[in-house]
Amino acid sequence: MKKPLFLLLAASLLTNCTAEAQKNALTIAFGSCNRHTLPQPLWNDIAAQKPDVWVWLGDNIYGDSDDPAVLKAKYDAQLNQPDYAQFRRQVPAIIGTWDDHDYGRNDGDKTYPFKAQNQQLALDFLQEPPDSPRRRQEGIYAAYTYAVGGKKVKVILLDDRYFQDTLYRNANQVYQPNPTGDVLGEAQWAWLAQQLRASDADAHIIGCGIQFLPQQHRFEKWANFPAARQRLLALLTETHPKGVLLISGDRHIGEMSRLAVPGLAAPVLEVTSSGLTHPATNNTGEPNDLRVGPLVNQKHYGLFRFRQKRQRLFVTASLRGENGQVFYEQELEVK
Repeated sequence: MKKPLFLLLAASLLTNCTAEAQKNALTIAFGSCNRHTLPQPLWNDIAAQKPDVWVWLGDNIYGDSDDPAVLKAKYDAQLNQPDYAQFRRQVPAIIGTWDDHDYGRNDGDKTYPFKAQNQQLALDFLQEPPDSPRRRQEGIYAAYTYAVGGKKVKVILLDDRYFQDTLYRNANQVYQPNPTGDVLGEAQWAWLAQQLRASDADAHIIGCGIQFLPQQHRFEKWANFPAARQRLLALLTETHPKGVLLISGDRHIGEMSRLAVPGLAAPVLEVTSSGLTHPATNNTGEPNDLRVGPLVNQKHYGLFRFRQKRQRLFVTASLRGENGQVFYEQELEVK
């Protein structure tokens, strides 16, 4: 029996409305610090948010080896972890960068002799195509653009290891600032400047392994390289990209930090999401004058949900845990 015409029209209208709603929304999830030998309870929770993109922010495995066979075995174990394997089948795009433990050595910097070898293994894990430019360049930085209705969101992932100058720690194992040290290297700086100057995106997510904005804690951070941190902020002022959002990992905590940058229409928000498998539960507080909201010391991931409304772009930024728990959430218009 044929369905009545009004039912067919109603079904068609519902399909078109659903498709329109999907086009006007974009969900990007991200996280870091994932040890493949520990329980990984979050993949199903993240999948339930129906992300269009998953971003690895480093320490995607704890490789910590110069032996490529060891690193490959750990990457393979993560790829075959049942919940993550299912997650990969559900998420349209999985992208990422690295930090020190998947780079191959804790606190690894530009002097690490196996970085070119390990770059290929990291890109294998991210299932980068064999002919990808990332396989021919030094460093695994990359950029991607996604649509939200008539708007664009650009994701710029930096490599904070391949070119990083050396940091030293004192007798108390506290990192000492390197006043003239660099993080990105001149080739990556030139690439980043071009990505920002030539961009017509309405929002720009810039991500790397270590934190960009916080300055007060004693661990790895851009603030240990004050000249490089200032160069990054000056580049944002010079190129004034729309809607800057920073994402970072490494710290085994989650938090949001906010800083007004001259030349930008709105303060820059940084979301640190670190602790997919082993957060620093003993860290119940540390100084950060730029923090907005709480310090999260439980397993969590970060989420951006973009949506276009009447030619304006909005984003809800949140830190989330198991069973749908929302530790903190902010909604803002992207300017």
